[in-house]
Amino acid sequence: MDTAEGADPAALTEEQREIRRTLRDLLDQHTGPPADTTAPQGYDPALWARMAGELGLTRLALPEEYGGTGRGTPELALACEETGRALAPSPLLATSVLTAPLVAALGTPEQRAELLPRIADSTLTCALAVPGGSLGHALGLTGDNTTGAWSGDGRAGGVQARPAPDGGDGWLLYGEAEQVLDGHSAGLLLVAAHTGGFARSRTLLYLVRPDDAGPGLVRTRRAGLDPTRSPARVQLRDVPAALLGEDPADPADITRALAAAGRTAAVLLAAEAVGAARGALERTRGHLRTGATDDSRPSARYRLADLYVQVEAARTLTYCAAREPGPGPESGPLALAQALEALRAAAGESVPAYDAHPYFRRAAADELLFGPAGRLRARAAERTGLLGEAAA
Repeated sequence: MDTAEGADPAALTEEQREIRRTLRDLLDQHTGPPADTTAPQGYDPALWARMAGELGLTRLALPEEYGGTGRGTPELALACEETGRALAPSPLLATSVLTAPLVAALGTPEQRAELLPRIADSTLTCALAVPGGSLGHALGLTGDNTTGAWSGDGRAGGVQARPAPDGGDGWLLYGEAEQVLDGHSAGLLLVAAHTGGFARSRTLLYLVRPDDAGPGLVRTRRAGLDPTRSPARVQLRDVPAALLGEDPADPADITRALAAAGRTAAVLLAAEAVGAARGALERTRGHLRTGATDDSRPSARYRLADLYVQVEAARTLTYCAAREPGPGPESGPLALAQALEALRAAAGESVPAYDAHPYFRRAAADELLFGPAGRLRARAAERTGLLGEAAA
């Protein structure tokens, strides 16, 4: 059951094999899980510089006109699978998976020209801040994000935006967001906030530059269930911000863009989970081979074979979703549900017990942030009409 090159190596291009090989070699030079997350950023800046700078992971899915390579979701999924296998903490998820696609989809030409090249060359990290800690709902993965309930629905709570009193194009944001991945260290925050008051309430996205935010912005790194993720509380007290893109004639354009980005993010999260599950299986198999565990009965090997099939099925679904044409693959949430279940099962078989903890923590933390497998499947079925009329 050699998983070094994947279930079907022939399906990978030479470029894709090189991405996987090089990244795996780099990550294998560092200590295995649990990863060292004691740096203020929550990740190793030197490792991130090599991942983003030398290997160009931040450029993979960005358009060439902005310094990217335009390779797309399958190549980025390969990178995420390898970072998941090593449980490597990095801002790749927050920056390239959650934030950059929204800037590319909604930003003005000037905003794209300013921000995307800096993301591509790894000089700018980003974080997506949504109120209430409801990231899965905001991205349309676990519920209909057009209702506004995930962001306070214009009532008390959430984050509120009002025009700056100087009469210019600026805005002021007031409120707070929990569970903001890498929000404590990101060089740019993309904040979902309500504006227009209750009668004309609508959710828009705003750019907050921490270096220019002043004392009204307070960012606090929190202890998360998974130490390789870095959630933060972001508090905003009349913090200056700029609207991402233009105020749309149809407010649903924003929630549709969030949902499309969420479905792509689900694919990449699934790739991470598949990589983590394969890492857990590799460690378990190593214990069985070396006799480090007393459980050498044939039944243990049969269970390992069953888990291998479950993980490879999740991997196949993930890469099928990654290759779907157009924005926001519909099968992304289904792939994520399958991958999270495979990761939980693989972690359950890990021996000895301390080997299992990092993998259990990753699976549990991702389900808390992005939705349990059952809700991911239910929302996907609702969207595609399997439970009746398709949702908006």
